[in-house]
Parts: sequence; structure tokens; C-alpha cells
Amino acid sequence: MRAFAEWRLLEYLAERGLRVPKPVAACYQRAGLTYRCDLITQRIVDTQSLSVALAHGPLPESTWRAIGAAIARLHSHGVDHADLNAHNILLDSKAVISVIDFDRGRLRRPGAWTSRNLRRLQRSLAKISVSLPPGRFSPAAWNHVLAGYQAGYQAG
Repeated sequence: MRAFAEWRLLEYLAERGLRVPKPVAACYQRAGLTYRCDLITQRIVDTQSLSVALAHGPLPESTWRAIGAAIARLHSHGVDHADLNAHNILLDSKAVISVIDFDRGRLRRPGAWTSRNLRRLQRSLAKISVSLPPGRFSPAAWNHVLAGYQAGYQAG
């Protein structure tokens, strides 16, 4: 049951101090050959998605680096986020980064999946930036994400 798997993953991450939504409740309902699972998580207040933040204006280098560091923290705990994109990264007013939507996410040993997660995010940012004013996402911004990722991974 995906909702319960996501619950366990979120609980594991929250216990380790990572900025993810805390699970509150889960439900499973069987109906013949099909079933429905639901998960309720605690709302992370006073945040906006990375995609919305970019629509409002360019981000400073420090925010791009914080995004990379947040992803590195997840990866250092073995978290493979199946849908890492600009809509699932949240920023608060102090550029503190949270990550949401861990459906199909799982814990894994280090491997090539970390690069796939990063490439998925890069594609997402490139896609949404097409409809934004120039300069909202650039190769330099992506290099800041990677620098933050490297520094975050080394910090553990």
C-alpha cells in the first residue's frame, strides 16, 4: 500500500530532522479488485513551491545552493524521490527548503539514481522557465544547485 509506504518514509525522514511533511493519518479501503489509499500530512506553513517563487522573481545564489544542500541531505539518507521537480520543493520566507510528495519514494543504497533525481529536477526547471521572464533559471543557477549539493553531501 503506497500510502503506508510513504508514511513510513516520511516518519523516518522527520525523525532525522529532515524538512518533510509529517504524516498524520492514512486510510486503506478495498472495493472488489481495487483499493484506495489516502495519506494526510501536516501542512508546511508559509511556504511556496520553487515554481511559484520563480514566477515571482529571480532567486539569489544562496537559495539555489540551499536547494542543492536539501537534496543532498535526502540523498545522504538514501532517499530516492521518484518525482523531484520544481513543484515539490518548497521555500519559506527565509529560504529554508522543504521537500514534499514522496509517493513512490524509497530508501536505496548510493547509486546512479541520485544523478537521475538531479536530472529530473533540472528538466523540470528548464521546462517551467520557458514561460518565465529570462534569467529565472540559468546554467549558472544550476551550477549553484550542484555546488550546494556537493557541499551538503560533504556536510552529511
